[in-house]
Amino acid sequence: MKSAIAIRHVKFEDLGAFTPALEAAGYAIRYLDIGEADLAGLRSDAADLVVVLGGPISVYEEASYPFLNDEIAFIERRLAFGRPLMGICLGAQLIARAAGAPVYPSGTKEIGIGPVTLTEAGRASCLRPFAAEPDTLHWHGDTFDLPSGATLLASTEICENQAFALGRNVIAFQFHPEADPARIEQWLVGHALELASAGIDVPRLRREALACRDELRRKAEAVAAAWLDGLSEAPAAAAG
Repeated sequence: MKSAIAIRHVKFEDLGAFTPALEAAGYAIRYLDIGEADLAGLRSDAADLVVVLGGPISVYEEASYPFLNDEIAFIERRLAFGRPLMGICLGAQLIARAAGAPVYPSGTKEIGIGPVTLTEAGRASCLRPFAAEPDTLHWHGDTFDLPSGATLLASTEICENQAFALGRNVIAFQFHPEADPARIEQWLVGHALELASAGIDVPRLRREALACRDELRRKAEAVAAAWLDGLSEAPAAAAG
């Protein structure tokens, strides 16, 4: 059986609706929870697949959250050896940073159900289900520049760089295609202060998320399955 590690920053931001596709593809999933796991010694070949999940902090807050340095260093090693890697929200920002791109506040909180617009490359990628049904869950206040060599896959009016790929084995989503709307209450409680400070209408967000839960789950499974199908063998190299 293949192995997958998910680096998790808060318990409710997990693999969500991506889980069935990962299990169907034969991956045994193990979570490494920040604050419990030691990332400093984690080798680039620790798993066949690594997914770096979201969280309510910023990549550039290393002084407050020193574990970010170990996380970025691990991602740098993973990128150097071309091993399969996915990042979601904070995870996408960490990949961008590890790939040499700046990460910074966007100036706007993009939170709620809304569309993404696919590029030509995005329409040919695992994100193609979003071409006909563009809505997804957005939940971020930071953004990043596109790393050198990356292919832009999706954008919104607020945030140009919503998804990118680095070759076949690395993909990053600023939005949350993995989120399971049936568990939206955990997000609403866990991010209550952020929602209040951003002036988000919580009952409306709940209604909108639940109204499209079947669509979002269907797209999540399709996106994850398509990306996993397209993975290539990592180049042989000594692991670090």
